[in-house]
Amino acid sequence: MRNIPRVVIAATQSGAGKTTIVTGLLAALRQRGLKVQSFKAGPDYIDPGYHKLASGNPAHNLDSWLTPAEILPEILATEAEKNDIAIVEGVMGLYDGGRQGISSTAEIAKIIDAPVLLVIDAKSMGASAAAIAKGFRDYDPAVTLAGVILNRLGSDTHEQLIREAMIGIDMDVFGAVRRDESLKMPERHLGLLPVEENQERELIDCMGQAAARQIDLDKVLALARSAKPLMVKSAAVVNKRYPCRIGVARDEAFSFYYPASIKVLKRLGAEIVPFSPLHDGEPPAVDGLFIGGGFPEMFAEKLAGNTAMRKAIKVLAHKGMPILAECGGYMYLMEALQDFAGQVHEMAGVFSGQAVMTDKLQMVGYVEAELQQNTLLGNAGTKLKGHEFHFSKESETVSAAEAPFVFRKLRTGSEYPAGQQVQNVLGSYLHLHFAGCPQAAESFVRRCAVYGKERANGKV
Repeated sequence: MRNIPRVVIAATQSGAGKTTIVTGLLAALRQRGLKVQSFKAGPDYIDPGYHKLASGNPAHNLDSWLTPAEILPEILATEAEKNDIAIVEGVMGLYDGGRQGISSTAEIAKIIDAPVLLVIDAKSMGASAAAIAKGFRDYDPAVTLAGVILNRLGSDTHEQLIREAMIGIDMDVFGAVRRDESLKMPERHLGLLPVEENQERELIDCMGQAAARQIDLDKVLALARSAKPLMVKSAAVVNKRYPCRIGVARDEAFSFYYPASIKVLKRLGAEIVPFSPLHDGEPPAVDGLFIGGGFPEMFAEKLAGNTAMRKAIKVLAHKGMPILAECGGYMYLMEALQDFAGQVHEMAGVFSGQAVMTDKLQMVGYVEAELQQNTLLGNAGTKLKGHEFHFSKESETVSAAEAPFVFRKLRTGSEYPAGQQVQNVLGSYLHLHFAGCPQAAESFVRRCAVYGKERANGKV
């Protein structure tokens, strides 16, 4: 049993302002001198970046599709240990998630047995806010909805009107936040602008000051401390280690990684070596590469201009180096990338075809991916749980016989061939969390270790 003060900040729907509220809360509590650890429900990579700016600690994802539900308390307890409070930001609306509510904020809150505060966008709304709050509380009595934070209020009168209505349904108000466009975060086609391109420390500080004025921090802390001790299973012991060095692409173009996922690679024996396809002249001396998701489309010209890096990666691929490419990394390893303006930029050329940016979201949601071939993530027949989210499409898709994956959408059950494999290089639009597929992580690290021995012996 672990005593972890914790609270979930949920919302009625996407766009209600929960990321701004959570970022402000984290900054305000840190300004008080408290140690704060944040989490994000669901698969999102961008919101946790703002959490880190505000709290000073890497944020972690809690997702019951990407990882087994039973390990979420362990992730929360391990990362929140020695902190004064854990704050979990929800995803979309409180009850929204995958099919049958999988990985919804409500499900995560129940798994980690945490009280919930509901953010309500009260703009153009009066007593109806209380009706909404009551409906959310009554919808699932197993969710401990402890109170609300009113957002985007227009005046003292507006606030008082809603507070009176909340008294009528016996709903505590933990905060009342005024509309303030100066605290709005910049956005892009996949959501907020990543912090790798937006290190506005001053904005975060202002959010913290606004939260301290308008949210009852003492009341939030008391609620978090009221959470029951959390039952945590002992972490599985990793007996096998495969010493190797894995280069992980990290810069403005490639930043989508789960910290707990990278920790799995480390526990398996990998030394993580960051490198930048944007800024570095060549990859580091490593035994494998991991090129994650991000926004290569926004930096396509500069990526194309770094000819030395592109050519070096292609040479390594042809030498048999294990390379895992997810989403943005997959796009980078194709022959070319066509940006939103229709300009075509040469990429690494490991995989065939072009990544073509579109104005329409091509895919968002959870998928089950089944390997059709033996790959660096496992043998044919291996099933992996992942996530897709992209505006690009492939100019030409490989045939079902050639594709290394078959993806199956969680919501609809529809199937389609996906990804490409060239020698030891595997790429697709799939995002994985290695804490949810440790066997795939072990397979990848083992392949890198084997290549490292061959490299050391001069065989590659």
